[in-house]
Amino acid sequence: MVIKVFLATSSGSTAIKKKQQDVVGFLEANGIDHEQLDIACNEDNRMWMRENVPGEKKPTNGIPLPPQIFNDQSYCGDYETFFDAKEQNQVFAFLGLAPPPGSKEAQLAEKAHILQNGNVPLEEHKSTDLNHEEEEIADKEEDELLAIEGETDLHVSEDEEEEELNIEDEEEPITEDEDETEEDS
Repeated sequence: MVIKVFLATSSGSTAIKKKQQDVVGFLEANGIDHEQLDIACNEDNRMWMRENVPGEKKPTNGIPLPPQIFNDQSYCGDYETFFDAKEQNQVFAFLGLAPPPGSKEAQLAEKAHILQNGNVPLEEHKSTDLNHEEEEIADKEEDELLAIEGETDLHVSEDEEEEELNIEDEEEPITEDEDETEEDS
């Protein structure tokens, strides 16, 4: 699959030129196979681009401005969607390509896959030789993290509740000297 970038080589707009350079520069820097198609000098390229940008992605005047990005025949997006994908480390997904192994995007995709499917790689499994006490501590920490994230209520055992109540009851009583000082102020 070849990424097609529709450009206007003779554009008078510096904003469009910078956007085109940003897209092409990223593709070149990452070794992504791409083809630059000029819409300023080639009427067929211009017509193909205009016809293949989805209606909901066209501006109000109906004429999409370059750069427009396609993966073969599939529309990827314009510069704004490319920029958003770049900011979120998801350009390869935006382009419909597999991210290179070891890249930040590949790591994010793997984590998302794990969260979605619940599959945890072997190196992330808890050790099976934890004793019972360590397992309880690990479960308690996990419950606390989930409570912090707002996914579940924090479970407090009856023993812990009693312990907290006892600590509150053990507050030192106010002595007569302290009592007089409080009345004076």
